[in-house]
Parts: sequence; structure tokens; C-alpha cells
Amino acid sequence: MDGCSIAIIGATGAVGSVFLRLLEERNFPARSIRLCASERSWGRKMKVSGRQLIVEPATPQLFQETDVVFVSAGSDTSRDITPIAVDQGAVVIDNSSAFRAEPDVPLVVPEINGEDLTQHTGIVAVPNCSTAPLVMVLNPLNHMTPIQRVIASTYQSVSGTGTAAMEELRSQVQVGSAGTVSAPTVYPHQIAFNVIPHVESFQKNGYTSEEMKMVNETRKILHLPDLRVSATCVRVPVMVGHSEAVNIEFNEPVDLQEVREVLLAAPGIKVVDDPLRNSYPMPLDAEGIDDVLVGRIRQDTSNPTGVVLWIASDNLRKGAALNAIQIAEQLLSRNLLGKLTGRLQSDAS
Repeated sequence: MDGCSIAIIGATGAVGSVFLRLLEERNFPARSIRLCASERSWGRKMKVSGRQLIVEPATPQLFQETDVVFVSAGSDTSRDITPIAVDQGAVVIDNSSAFRAEPDVPLVVPEINGEDLTQHTGIVAVPNCSTAPLVMVLNPLNHMTPIQRVIASTYQSVSGTGTAAMEELRSQVQVGSAGTVSAPTVYPHQIAFNVIPHVESFQKNGYTSEEMKMVNETRKILHLPDLRVSATCVRVPVMVGHSEAVNIEFNEPVDLQEVREVLLAAPGIKVVDDPLRNSYPMPLDAEGIDDVLVGRIRQDTSNPTGVVLWIASDNLRKGAALNAIQIAEQLLSRNLLGKLTGRLQSDAS
């Protein structure tokens, strides 16, 4: 795999720090690494693969010198930065929701729809941190027997919101054990010792934008535009790791042993399913590993074509940084990088 020059926008955030660890863990062939963040972090020194790098502003000149730009800095920042980076010839792999719904932007989980990368024109979107583990489980099962309907309830850790939310939970736990918790600033309610059925803004249909992301992104990634999907997203007082209770309705009854065998053979999935020995997926076990954990696999007693299961995964890894790096690895292996300006001009001619 030939190397490339990369930049990470949001390098000092929760996802950015995981990016840096994964680059080293996976021995990613980066010829050069540029770290960017907001102005308050400019000049900060960070150690990456044994080297001291300095956080700098994201400029057109930087993008001109970069092959791949990883953006993990929120939708508004991505909308501002991405067109500039693409105009300078870089490929942007975006962790935000800014471009996921755009029909000409591939929304990719490499184990599922890596072929969609051949359609990119400078931007590749990374799915929501709860969508990614969900489709990792749904995809092999849908190849086994077509899925008709999915109902997912998520239990999302505070790291999905960012470092400020992690600090708020930590502070509330410390103070709450001794006295009155101060008023929350990140969430609308206290998160310590509580659960909040409110992830992102509410829409006119009563769902939150996070829940609708799961609906629409699942359909797009699986290439199943008519799949019936419903989601309820809940924030829980966990630092890292999202969990999901998933009810899957197939178009005919399925054998549970076959379900387990299909999941056991699926890349990126680890079956943890021995409840009589208290063995099942938990966010504590998912933190720091790449695989999506799945267990509590059982027949839906209310539906002969239904299966119920439980998922846990590291939302900062497969839900964000890992998926983005896997996309970059596939872009390299498929020879889909190179400065885009000339290619886009030739496409237009």
C-alpha cells in the first residue's frame, strides 16, 4: 500500500485522539501528518508515532499539500472546510453529518459497501456512531435472509457528544456522591445517575435528528431504500461505548444457529453470547477494541420471523475514527486517491 499525506481536523478532540492511536496501531502509511484544531489549540505539541507535531490552522495551502483530510470537528466546521479542501485536490473523509444525506456523496462502511468509494468526487462520509455498528450486524443477516423491519433502541455514551460531556459526567459523579450536582451545561438535564431520551434536536415527527440519521443512513448504506427502520436514541452515563437493543424482522422464520454462524463468520464482528455464564456485550468490554460485539441472540417471542439481539461497540473507533481510517486504506488500495483537480476537470470535459 503506497503512502499518502494526511491532515486531521479536530485532532485535539475525543475522536481525534483515537485517530492518532489508530494510525500507529494499524501502521497506516502516512508520509506526513498535519494536525489541525480550533484557534485555542494552535501551537500545542502532540506526540504522534514518536514524533512531536504542532497543531496548526487548516489553510488552503495545507490542503494543497495533503492527499487525505480527516474531518472530526462538527457539521458546521465540515461545511466550511470541506469545499476548500476538495477544491485544493484533497479527498475529505468526513465524520460529521454534513454530507451523509447528499446523493452524490458515498456513505461508507468498508466491510459492507466499499464499492461505493469508486463513485466519490472528493468527499466520503462516515456514518453515525450508532448506525455503523447496527449495519455491521444487519448486513450479513440480510444476505442470509432478507430483512423487512428493524427497531433499534440505543444507549449512547457521553463521548459521542465530546470531551466537554465527558468532563461534565465525571464532575457530576464526583460531586453527586458528596452533595448537590451543579446545573448541567452540556445536556438539558443531569446525566450522572440518569438517562436522557434525547440525543440531538427533536423533529416535527417526534423523532430526534439522531434517530432519523439512523433510519436514513441504514437504508443508504445497505442499499435498501424501502427498509422499515425505527430508532429511539438515549444518552446514558457511560464514558465510552454505545450499546443497542435491536429487533430484526425477516421475511420468513430463521434458524438461530444459522444466525449465530453467519455473525461468527462476518468480518469486524465478535459474538459474545453465553448469558448463562454472564457473558454478553458491554461497553466496558467494547472500549478500545475494533470489533462490534453482539450477543443476547434470541427468538422474538411475539413474532415468528423476529430475532432480538444486543450490540456494544466503541463509538470512537468503529463509530468514527476506525471507520474513517479503513475508508482511507481502501481508497489507497483501490488507487482512488491522487489529486482530484485534474480528474474532476477531465470528467467534466
